Amino acid sequence: MNEVILYTVLSLTGLGVLAAAIIHLVSKKFAVQEDERIDKVEEVLPATNCGGCGQPGCRAFAKAVVEAGTLEELHCPVGGNAVMKQVAAILGINAVERDPYIAVVRCSGSFEYRKKTNIYDGESSCKIAATLYSGDTGCAYGCLGMGDCVDVCDFEAMYMDEKTGLPVIIEDKCTACNACVKECPKDILELWPKGKKNKRIYVACLNEEKGSTARKECAVACSGCAKCFEACRYDAISVTNNLAAIDPEKCTLCLECVETCDVRNIITANIPDEKIKSATDHRIKMEERARKKKEEEKLAAQAAQQQNGDATKQA
Repeated sequence: MNEVILYTVLSLTGLGVLAAAIIHLVSKKFAVQEDERIDKVEEVLPATNCGGCGQPGCRAFAKAVVEAGTLEELHCPVGGNAVMKQVAAILGINAVERDPYIAVVRCSGSFEYRKKTNIYDGESSCKIAATLYSGDTGCAYGCLGMGDCVDVCDFEAMYMDEKTGLPVIIEDKCTACNACVKECPKDILELWPKGKKNKRIYVACLNEEKGSTARKECAVACSGCAKCFEACRYDAISVTNNLAAIDPEKCTLCLECVETCDVRNIITANIPDEKIKSATDHRIKMEERARKKKEEEKLAAQAAQQQNGDATKQA
């Protein structure tokens, strides 16, 4: 009986050793050799696995970069240009410099400007609320204010302002990872170029209703009046579907559009008030100069017409 047990144990052990040896040999023979540069690239990445690069994680990004052999279409927003220079050095290719981006809130409709029209009594989630109705105010385009964007930010770069009910971006912490942008069901969060010296201008409204309707829904809604469009000398502003939009690539930060906005819905970031005032004074001066010139041309035309009339009578 003991011998039977012994033979059984030895047989099973032998089979196990044989199977392990076969597996080991097969794995060695058919092993896929991974490029060692993938590990090196992964080591210099921030290891946040945020997905801001468009890949599932840092390892996947490292693999994609090595396989692509170029940085034209791949960039780590968290690490920025500094990290991408290290990646380029590992791959032996030229680094691609990119302008830094930051998340901006395209809504100014705080509690003060958007009156509540109903009460939401459900799960505190923007995503859930957005599937049920358009919001607890008259504006169907604005922030729902439940902070889903804040919850998904791994860098603690956002918080909900209790006074306004709107999210606030902490510039020093925002990495432009795009997580908040993807999470917002109203699309009021956008990645925007930080701009020179972190200065930028953008329209904080997405309401496409006609002016009178939009203003009833939100006191600071863009009415599509096109005053900013007319004030811009650089073709940086367009008005589509009753909504003004600024092209950051064309905007020169001349600020002439800012004071033309009746509801102050063109937001300036990191631009001193005195500079805005200076730009406004310049615009007023230019408008006055244009008005005087137009008046002079009108008077000159009237004088010429009078002169022609007198000459006709004498003839």
